[in-house]
Amino acid sequence: MLKNKSLLLLMNKNKFVLNLRNYVTKDNPKRITFSGIQPTGVPHLGNYLGAITNWVSLQNNKSSELVLYSIVDLHALTIQKDAKMLQKSKIEMTIILMACGIDPKKCLIFEQSKVSAHSELSWILNCITPIGWLSRMTQWKTKFQEQKNIRSIEDIDISIGLDLGLFAYPVLQAADILLYKSTHVPVGDDQVQHLELTRDIAEKFNKFYKKNVFPLPQTILVPAKRILSLKDPSKKMSKSSPFEYSRINLTDSPEEISQKIKRATTDSQKGILYSPDTRPGISNLITIYSSFTGLTIEQVVNKYKNSDSKTFKDSVTEIVVQYLQPIQKEIERLKKEEGYVKSVLEDGANKANEIAKRNLEEVYKVIGLRN
Repeated sequence: MLKNKSLLLLMNKNKFVLNLRNYVTKDNPKRITFSGIQPTGVPHLGNYLGAITNWVSLQNNKSSELVLYSIVDLHALTIQKDAKMLQKSKIEMTIILMACGIDPKKCLIFEQSKVSAHSELSWILNCITPIGWLSRMTQWKTKFQEQKNIRSIEDIDISIGLDLGLFAYPVLQAADILLYKSTHVPVGDDQVQHLELTRDIAEKFNKFYKKNVFPLPQTILVPAKRILSLKDPSKKMSKSSPFEYSRINLTDSPEEISQKIKRATTDSQKGILYSPDTRPGISNLITIYSSFTGLTIEQVVNKYKNSDSKTFKDSVTEIVVQYLQPIQKEIERLKKEEGYVKSVLEDGANKANEIAKRNLEEVYKVIGLRN
């Protein structure tokens, strides 16, 4: 069994190196990084390997003048929730992010709704965003499909209950990014389309008012591979799945992790082979093992090529449990310091408000709402 220190060293060295091809240029010396996460459910392995570890690396990147991470609670309203549960979820999400390494000394972490300029800029951008642009967005279609239990995206009929908030949330997302004049945004493959929309909106605004108010934000592609559902490896691991055994949450106990991996969909073929098309279940577990150990896919396959699924599942369980233990201990510690966590969010919101108000005032002047 690898020691935790060794695991961290391997991960930092091999797995979480950012793709920073779109870097700072002479014409754009200020690097401002923004990203957000919804306070909906406990983050799972897919969120951790696909986004949170990336966030930690970005906050430690000294080339950024400013790094902002927002708990995007306004976006969470696109699916109606109990008010008390939403409040609780925001604190829990902040605790988990901090336990995973997000450091308020290196970035601003704040609640989106505590900075009213997000909503104000969103309305302004709504007024210049064509419906045709929004109708091409696939994310709201996928969410609508899940909400209404529609078999195929092609069968979507927006007249049967599509709410405006869900349809227009990509514009709010654009406002989140542009409000701070962000230059870099870390995204997964499923969000690239939204960042392209953000660039289109910024470009249209700048051209119409003949002012370069907003920089065109660049994409930071997340290097980690997509982690798939343990129950149905044809889909990605998701917080919204009704099947608890489809995902491993960062707060799952060792016993829960063991049971979920034991029940993970694999196949009856002998040997461990990475073949996402023909053996998606076992390939997904190989990806998880590789991500947590720093071993390449090929190295993992060579190590376990003569093993059966049970043996390999036991090894995956061991690695995941060991890696999550220090994070879970930190989560429990921070739960006892909720006052401190709330103060972090308040301080982050105060600082974000200073930037947002200044930038929004500039927008108001450009469009004629201020002298």
